[in-house]
Amino acid sequence: MGDEQAPDLDITRAHGARIYDYILGGKDNYEPDRTAGEESLRVWPGLRIHMQANRAFMHRVGRFLAAERGISQFLDIGTGIPTPPNLHEVVQAVTPEARIVYVDNDPIVLAHARALMTSDRKGRTAYIDADMRAPEAILAAPQLRDTLDLSQPIGLLLIAMLHFIEDDDEALRVARHVIDVLPSGSYFAATIATDDFAPEPLARVRDLYHSHGETLRWRTRAQAQQFFEGLELEEPGLVQMHKWRPDPIHIGTIDDADIAMYGAVGRKP
Repeated sequence: MGDEQAPDLDITRAHGARIYDYILGGKDNYEPDRTAGEESLRVWPGLRIHMQANRAFMHRVGRFLAAERGISQFLDIGTGIPTPPNLHEVVQAVTPEARIVYVDNDPIVLAHARALMTSDRKGRTAYIDADMRAPEAILAAPQLRDTLDLSQPIGLLLIAMLHFIEDDDEALRVARHVIDVLPSGSYFAATIATDDFAPEPLARVRDLYHSHGETLRWRTRAQAQQFFEGLELEEPGLVQMHKWRPDPIHIGTIDDADIAMYGAVGRKP
């Protein structure tokens, strides 16, 4: 899957995935992304810590679901630019036969999708070029049906994605549509952006993102909780993402004001 297949790459405006890539030290970004990233870091220096914590949450969730809950199928919507270790590398280290379907609609992610296909030979990965706002298309994609068994439990991840949907009802519809299709015993994991812990600098970050043409929607804890209604939350429930089953060496090392996302994992009864 090469660059010639990438559709209409607009490098004249910043893009959330590429800002994320830049702040994490990646190379798949452009001047508008770097400008937005640097401006955001100036108004909220904790942004890099926040983004690193988000990536670490995904790693912990993947290991937890594979090692402690026996999940061997994963659907990762909003994959982002490949950055090792990717989800399949985390879960296949536990369960080599695990199967993972990635979904994104960023042309750069599409251009680098080969990095998401380096599966353990016992397992399998697939990539779907689709918008998370069209969950029906994701669920109907042949790559999903050929890779995952929808009669068996699946781990659904929406990591650092829901803040790109401004409308609250639409964000809930997108998440719940996929959750409703998953079989009993499946899990839903998400990080949901909030300004509950540092409202003043985060208001400036939001304004910066908007000025660069990118969406950023903060949600309260009560709003974040809505995404998990009807699910059985794993301990410790809905918390700031760095407090969700942290690695012991990291406990107490991160300032709460540097984290602007809630995280949780819920089981579908």
